[in-house]
Amino acid sequence: MAIETFPKGYGARKRRSQKTAFGIFRGLSLFIVLVLFAILGFIIYRGAGVIDWTFLTEAPSDGMTSGGIFPAIIGTLLLMAGSAIVAFPVGIMSGIYMNEYASKSGWAVKFIRLMTNNLSGVPSIVFGLFGMALFVKYLGFGDSILAGSLTLGLLSLPLVIRTTEEALKDIPAGIREGSLALGASKLQTIWKVVLPMGMPRIITGLILSLGRVSGETAPILFTCAAYFFPQLPSSIFDQCMALPYHLYVISTSGTDIEAQQPIAYGTALVLIIIVLVINLLAGVLRKYFENRLKLK
Repeated sequence: MAIETFPKGYGARKRRSQKTAFGIFRGLSLFIVLVLFAILGFIIYRGAGVIDWTFLTEAPSDGMTSGGIFPAIIGTLLLMAGSAIVAFPVGIMSGIYMNEYASKSGWAVKFIRLMTNNLSGVPSIVFGLFGMALFVKYLGFGDSILAGSLTLGLLSLPLVIRTTEEALKDIPAGIREGSLALGASKLQTIWKVVLPMGMPRIITGLILSLGRVSGETAPILFTCAAYFFPQLPSSIFDQCMALPYHLYVISTSGTDIEAQQPIAYGTALVLIIIVLVINLLAGVLRKYFENRLKLK
């Protein structure tokens, strides 16, 4: 048998090329982190001085050149909660169906997965136009929290479906077979065994979808967001202010753009903090469910 030989210095050249490639990747990663910190630092520098108790607890006043953003914070939280109520049950049940019930090679799963991938790539403004046509006009909800929540729920639905499907797909088939062998039904196996094991990743995906909808402007622009609505909404059929739209408005229009600029940076910082808290909550909940699984 012939022994394969390598040219002299082959190993050293290989190590150098590998080191160069890793250096490039490390440099690109560091560059991305630096860009992120530069953006955060700029927003914090321009907006931190505006944030105080008044800014967080009062409504805008004087043509939105003073006062606070409390109605916009509450409106954003209401829209996030509404979108979660819409997207979570439908998305989780769809993910369970695709992974646990439907045939893996069947046309239904392939069609749903194709449509889900296409839906996740649709621009958010298209969701806004669809929500305006269906929920605002055809169903007669008007510009309301209900119409905005339904639109944002549709926007986050593809992420919830795929997260649930991928979380359940990673659970070994032997666990399901063991549960069925002990006499549990398929539904009991999914509810008591499979779903709890996949819950850490499912919860992470759900909360990250909330982080996405919290910063969307286009869908709520056509369905629920108000230019100036200083009071809190009294029902789901009322309009509301929201942080992304409020930020857009005071940055591009108003009675005094110069006076509104500090408020715009403060609003951006509050929105970033909300998204950061949501992402941290995703990590905490994932850790909590992982620890519960270990204890069991």
